[in-house]
Amino acid sequence: MRGLQISLNKTQKIRLERALELLDSFSSKTNSNASVTVADVIPVDHEDGILKGHGTSEMDGRVVATLCGVVERVNKLVYVRCLRARYKPEVGDIIVGRVIEVAPKRWRLEINSSQDAVLMLSSMNLPDGIQRRRTAVDELNMRSIFEENDVVCAEVRGFQHDGSLHLQARSQKYGKLERGQLLIVSPYLVKKRKQHFHHLDQYQIDLILGCNGFIWIGEHVDVKDDTMEDQLNKSMQPSTKSSTSMILEEEEKYTPPEIRLNICRIANAIRVLSNLGFMITVEVLLEIVGLSESLNHVHEMLGAEFYVMVAEKEAERRSQLTKKR
Repeated sequence: MRGLQISLNKTQKIRLERALELLDSFSSKTNSNASVTVADVIPVDHEDGILKGHGTSEMDGRVVATLCGVVERVNKLVYVRCLRARYKPEVGDIIVGRVIEVAPKRWRLEINSSQDAVLMLSSMNLPDGIQRRRTAVDELNMRSIFEENDVVCAEVRGFQHDGSLHLQARSQKYGKLERGQLLIVSPYLVKKRKQHFHHLDQYQIDLILGCNGFIWIGEHVDVKDDTMEDQLNKSMQPSTKSSTSMILEEEEKYTPPEIRLNICRIANAIRVLSNLGFMITVEVLLEIVGLSESLNHVHEMLGAEFYVMVAEKEAERRSQLTKKR
């Protein structure tokens, strides 16, 4: 909300303030000690043997916060998670990154973290799909796989002794992303879940919510088995490509206007949620996209009235959740 720059009339301003006040009341009721600033006292039970973690310190026998953020508790561990901070990777996270350098036997990716990530040539599937040792020829052909500014989806593999972050893409669902949009939001707006790959069938869209705040919205692509595809190609006629096959390949790379419109609609919904500071989930996105269908044009989603409508919709959704509890 702090960076929101939209012009509101008096009525819209009152409606927006009312919705935000209602949301603040819900958050304070659910967890009154969630948000802290520097020197705020964090209520704990010292008899339980509390462990003080990151962002906490002891002063006059009390646990106080040394950072602005949200108090998190894991068993006896109490720590403060910073908001609006750079992404802190964990093993197993699904991330979306952009290639910034092609180095010997590796690619270097920007992932919105304090340092760049490394994707080794040996940590991904080759285009032919055959599991084998990487050769000098594979190293020479690295740019045919990924080159600078390509958008790539991968998984955090681990950390090396020097602190460098290593990725892996040993699955058909990982790899190069094409025919879509890349959006960058604050990492805290994307909650870590079991599923970060989503196929929105009604819109024919693939949505990847990267844990690092990089979100990909693109045309749905069926995952194909490369080995089976190679066997079919070999069993077919000559390797020379006819004009009809070239036309078919060009048609496959073409994204229909309806899908482009859906991509823009979902992208605008993410921009609105990000500017308002609301958590980005598939359920909320689908509600916002459904709300936008009443508008005449997609660009109207970035107008002041739609921002107010989204805030009121979120307040209504939170009130229904509190009633169910």
